Amino acid sequence: MYVIGAGPGGLAVAHALRARGLRAVVLERADHVGSSWRRHYDRLRLHTTRRLSALPGLPMPRRFGRWVARDDVVRYLEKYAEHHQLEVVTGVEVFRVERAPDDAGWLLHASGGRELTGAAVVVATGCNHTPRVPDWPGRDTYTGEFRHAAEYRDPAPYAGRDVLVVGVGNTGAEIAVDLVEGGAARVRLAVRTAPHIVRRSTAGWPAQYTGVLCRRLPVALVDRLARPVARISVPDLSAQGLPRPETGLYSRVSQGAIPVQDVGLIDAVRTGRVEVVAAMDGFEDGKVLLSDGTRIAPDAVIAATGYRRGLEGLLGHLGVLDDTGRPLAHGGHTPATAPGLYFTGYTNPISGMLRELAIDAERIAGAVVKREKREKRGAGGVSRLPG
Repeated sequence: MYVIGAGPGGLAVAHALRARGLRAVVLERADHVGSSWRRHYDRLRLHTTRRLSALPGLPMPRRFGRWVARDDVVRYLEKYAEHHQLEVVTGVEVFRVERAPDDAGWLLHASGGRELTGAAVVVATGCNHTPRVPDWPGRDTYTGEFRHAAEYRDPAPYAGRDVLVVGVGNTGAEIAVDLVEGGAARVRLAVRTAPHIVRRSTAGWPAQYTGVLCRRLPVALVDRLARPVARISVPDLSAQGLPRPETGLYSRVSQGAIPVQDVGLIDAVRTGRVEVVAAMDGFEDGKVLLSDGTRIAPDAVIAATGYRRGLEGLLGHLGVLDDTGRPLAHGGHTPATAPGLYFTGYTNPISGMLRELAIDAERIAGAVVKREKREKRGAGGVSRLPG
């Protein structure tokens, strides 16, 4: 069978399958494993603990510390593929997945004119596939520098400059802090909807632990429990433009909005080093137009506006995606119309992405084994490793 994507999700699934004696070939369009991690900004560290971020079969080294740095995540993924002797083929991009002509498996159309067939396919290309930039009117009139956050690496090019960061997810919040600490003359943060902000760790207790405990609790209950905790641990920043959200924390998570973990944003906003401004509506006369009618002229705009999953071209014709391009099934489940087609890495759980990828890997491998037992093995069946 084939796994598309050599990020943490794809590698974890490949190992889980190999541990059960099944052959899995991982296809990666880049030249290395963990390509999306290599592109992230320099200061990035996991917001989840080292212990709960390890993939099946290999702990993260203690020397990485509690909050693992980007470069150490890359090192870990390289070691993971080597340690488990995973079959990773780089430089191969899969453009389209179709049912095989005999309807007994899947046909993958890949770069170099390749046509690959397998009884099962795992799609693990990740959420951070294609940068998403809103179709802001007047963008061609803006004479300053414009970049998506995917292109941001470090604050050095912005020292002494006026920068607007658009979007207050974890990426936007952390880039704003990075710019302040890196010497930008002025940093403004454009916010449309105020986020929930949580401390990454309180008295040594990581926010991730709370996320794990709350994972299966009713949404309304978690919302009620989170309110007093927020009032105690996070100051009211309403005067600075970040009021407490009216919608509950877990209700927002269920809508796809993960809380912002504080790595300096609270202090930066409270002291005025990061100025919160209204949402960005577009460009006008070479300036940035905000939703409150204000026009500002920063030297640079960094759009921390998220990513698209980019699955439409690959799978859109199969009816396995919802209206937002998100897979209808994940983990050990497959869409009813596409047996043998699995997905991992397209949810945004409060308990931590890497932890859930590890759990999904075991579920997918278990489901593949059960399916193999139910179906008669044929020429296109799942390949087993030599005994």
